[in-house]
Amino acid sequence: MSSPLKVWLDREGQLLRLRLAQPKANIVDAAMIAALSEALDGHLDDGSLKAILLDAEGSHFSFGASVEEHMPDQCADMLAALHALVLKLAGAPVPVLVAVKGQCLGGGLEVVLACSRIYAAPNAAMGQPEIKLAVFAPAASCLLPGRVGQANAEDLLYTGRSVSGEEAGAMGLADEVTEDPEAAALAYFDKYLAGVSASTLRHAVEAARSPLVKQLEQDLARVERQYLDRLMSTHDAVEGLEAFVEKRQPKWEHR
Repeated sequence: MSSPLKVWLDREGQLLRLRLAQPKANIVDAAMIAALSEALDGHLDDGSLKAILLDAEGSHFSFGASVEEHMPDQCADMLAALHALVLKLAGAPVPVLVAVKGQCLGGGLEVVLACSRIYAAPNAAMGQPEIKLAVFAPAASCLLPGRVGQANAEDLLYTGRSVSGEEAGAMGLADEVTEDPEAAALAYFDKYLAGVSASTLRHAVEAARSPLVKQLEQDLARVERQYLDRLMSTHDAVEGLEAFVEKRQPKWEHR
């Protein structure tokens, strides 16, 4: 079975390339999470590394996490693995750049939100549609407010709507909106990161991001417990997931 992730070194070993490689959906399932975590573990201690670039094959970055893995008998393991990956990306010792095209939804966007700089195509569609399945997005609940402000974060989390790359740029969800996000990220690396000291860059990243990572660790633990202990004991959360898997309309009982 082929790996769901392509991994290689670029720019004379200074840039780690990670590419989701299960188009068109590029689902962030257990296999994808494990592959990303393994790739990070294998390279983050390389003292010559200066950045990571995450992107995806195909027309879409990711349709999101596996809904099947959100079912009550699997969601604890799924959330633990996803949140460990989010923390690993957020706490990476080098900048993590990410290039987004097409749909970038749910767990896919949560992975993106953990990165340092987001490059998005104008026609990207970025959103957290979990509310439509009667669940919520734990990692996005922690990360979105810091990126787009409380009001915009609540709008995206409560409505489940997607925003275009242009709207994402206007609200701060994307750092740069460009027709070729991968090329823009590479240009940023070449212009700004390639010439700096790798060791000093690591100190700069730690100094800038350690408060964020510390707070994120606390916040993820809180929302994960809420999700598992309270949300998943409700009728509607289970009904929403089952209805999606069974391809039918959910029947809400508002409890």
